[in-house]
Amino acid sequence: MTEVQKIQSPIAAEMAEFEQRFRASMKSKTPLLDRITHYIVKRKGKQMRPMFVFLSAKLCGPIGDTTFTAASLIELLHTATLVHDDVVDDANLRRNFFSINALWKNKIAVLVGDYLLSRGLLMSIERNEFELLRIVSNAVREMSEGELLQMEKTRKLNITEAVYFDIIRQKTASLISACCESGAFSAKADEEMRARMRAFGEAVGMAFQIKDDLFDYTAGGEIGKPTGIDIREKKMTLPLIYTLEHADKSDRRWIVNTVKHHSNDKKRVKQVIDHVIDGGGISYATEKMEAYREEAIKILHSFEQSDARDALERLVNYTINRKK
Repeated sequence: MTEVQKIQSPIAAEMAEFEQRFRASMKSKTPLLDRITHYIVKRKGKQMRPMFVFLSAKLCGPIGDTTFTAASLIELLHTATLVHDDVVDDANLRRNFFSINALWKNKIAVLVGDYLLSRGLLMSIERNEFELLRIVSNAVREMSEGELLQMEKTRKLNITEAVYFDIIRQKTASLISACCESGAFSAKADEEMRARMRAFGEAVGMAFQIKDDLFDYTAGGEIGKPTGIDIREKKMTLPLIYTLEHADKSDRRWIVNTVKHHSNDKKRVKQVIDHVIDGGGISYATEKMEAYREEAIKILHSFEQSDARDALERLVNYTINRKK
């Protein structure tokens, strides 16, 4: 049994049913759209976000129809944002599959993203799940603001640590937070319990994004085999921000100049990565990630022990210990 299967074991039946419901929610009478949505379903990932929804619901009470609606809504809106992100980033691959824009061009990809977004909105309205719609729509707004803030700051390379945390809270943590709160809401949890689950999801999401940012310097979990993709894309992430804040003026000037004007020079990018490793950027970011993990586990342990709580703890650790 894989680690993901162990995590899913308390909700295995619900996840199997969710997959059928989610496929049905994607269907369209337009042949091209149906072909594309079938392709999207076929290349789905580990479905971590629906897992957060179902496990959060099970932790707080019984899983019901509202839980399935919450998981489908989040997965539809998340998938829509991924399709649009690939257009914005001009990315041709997603999870080692060709992206929608690579196969069907940008115009179609944007329209498919819009379609998925509308399916999620209509599903909520048709089922009178207006509170779910509020929770998830708020997360989508935050994600958009976070991405735009990152783009604005990337142009000037003036991201401070505080701004970085604002960006990742909005662009990544907000959706995982919405997963956990909507799961709790679907199980009829009170406001205090919902607030705890919201905070739990945010802490997990912060740790999750820092882990993603560390991959650029520690590809495959090994320092010394970095990718440097974030540097080439002029993205300021925590390891680099820490290094810049603690470097002397000449090193700082050289690093900023490299990121701004020589980000395609493999030798110089490798030297920047060495600066980050030697300057303690990896260690610092890892410490921050671990602090968020501990915060998430502490909130989780405020709930009574159960299979759902154990599975959520496994899921938290899985997001931090993953190799890709």
